[in-house]
Amino acid sequence: MQLPAFLAVVLVVAGLWSLIVWPQFLRRVMKDPRSRDAGGRATRFLTVHVVLVSVSMVLGAATAAIGVAGLLS
Repeated sequence: MQLPAFLAVVLVVAGLWSLIVWPQFLRRVMKDPRSRDAGGRATRFLTVHVVLVSVSMVLGAATAAIGVAGLLS
């Protein structure tokens, strides 16, 4: 399947956006007082957000990779 260059660029930009934005979000979540309990252990708030960011970054990397493959084909 051929991917038009414009759509490939859109995929690369969308993937890079995810890889840039989500780590910044995670830094803010980790500083949030709801991230740790009184004993310093991670709360569900932190765990859910770490999973969200992890999945989003994997999908962002895959999106960017598909875009790059589209540009190279």
